[in-house]
Amino acid sequence: MKHILIIGCPGAGKSTFARKLAAKTGLPLYYLDMIWHKPDRTTVTHDEFDTRLSEILNYEDWIIDGNYLRTLPMRLQKADTVFLFDLPSEACIDGAISRLGRPREDIPWTEFVLDEEFRQWILNFSSDQLPVINLLLDNFSGNVIKFTSRAQADKYVIDKLLTSDDNASS
Repeated sequence: MKHILIIGCPGAGKSTFARKLAAKTGLPLYYLDMIWHKPDRTTVTHDEFDTRLSEILNYEDWIIDGNYLRTLPMRLQKADTVFLFDLPSEACIDGAISRLGRPREDIPWTEFVLDEEFRQWILNFSSDQLPVINLLLDNFSGNVIKFTSRAQADKYVIDKLLTSDDNASS
């Protein structure tokens, strides 16, 4: 695993998992939200975003956290592993609410309100985004690991740590 994508519904726990996985593997972590969004809540152009993403994709190794469906085919061409977070909408809404008011390293501002448009986007994720993601993953030649709960993701990181520690001492 040297080229990892972490995708799924907002609020599912992708960024938390990404940080834990980066800490365990030593791979550099890149957040697509930090590339797309400016601190003033505006965004870069598609060309700027694509240029920066292309640079990252050419690095020796990486973990990339974020959906951005428009660029998923480009990222899948370079990835060897995809972690897909497929949690119930309610769990994702709860996750998004739980991070309100807290600074985060994966977005350049602090959110204080879960606005209705974003809430609806989370609720519609499994019907609007997930079918397209699954179609793209059907043609992906790498490893896909799907989590349906945060507990599964946590267990993976713990198991990964034990496996890595065991291999290091051999």
